[in-house]
Amino acid sequence: MERLFKLQENGTNVSTEIMAGVTTFFAMSYILFVNPTILSASGMPFQAVFLATIIAAIIGTLVMGLFANVPYAQAPGMGLNAFFTYTVAFGLGYSWQQALAMVFICGLINIFITITKIRKLIIHAIPESMQHAIGGGIGVYVAYIGLKNANLLTFSADSDSIIGATIEGGEVVSADINGGIVPALVNFDNPAVVLSLIGLILMTILVVANVRGAVFSIHSFAFTSF
Repeated sequence: MERLFKLQENGTNVSTEIMAGVTTFFAMSYILFVNPTILSASGMPFQAVFLATIIAAIIGTLVMGLFANVPYAQAPGMGLNAFFTYTVAFGLGYSWQQALAMVFICGLINIFITITKIRKLIIHAIPESMQHAIGGGIGVYVAYIGLKNANLLTFSADSDSIIGATIEGGEVVSADINGGIVPALVNFDNPAVVLSLIGLILMTILVVANVRGAVFSIHSFAFTSF
């Protein structure tokens, strides 16, 4: 183990790495459900995407750990899956099979620019402020999905104020992109919503206090509560 991963040289040990790995898994495990949910909206089979997400994460993480020897976990990225479904499939009208063919071609191009170091030139050409903005934008998007899946947000509006809206039971089901949908916080009378809020507050406090395994602890709290 020491010879393969050089733990002492990197100032760590087996127990620390195991805890870090478990914490990382629970912190990123949302992608196992979010990725299939987004991609299946384009017509792809949910079960197939779920399995493909798991396989891709395993292969990518093993390559980073066993060959690159860096503590990075890999998984399908947020942002591109939404672009695949809502822009390529819905916006441009391509089928998911055609969109996947484009992904394959982009993969070949990606391999080419990586082995020729063109990727590094492109990255250095992007202003540092924009690089930070991209990461921040994805973080806000993921936070929005988390808040929505935790049922902390609700979307409602008067049908007269929305262009082409479909409303069922006071909730907006669908509407044109220029419609006036207004998000709002839900009423905190649902036990699941209250549990999500408590977990969010505790996690924030533990992270700010620099407690190791803060995210993992909160996930354990949520699982045992249910």
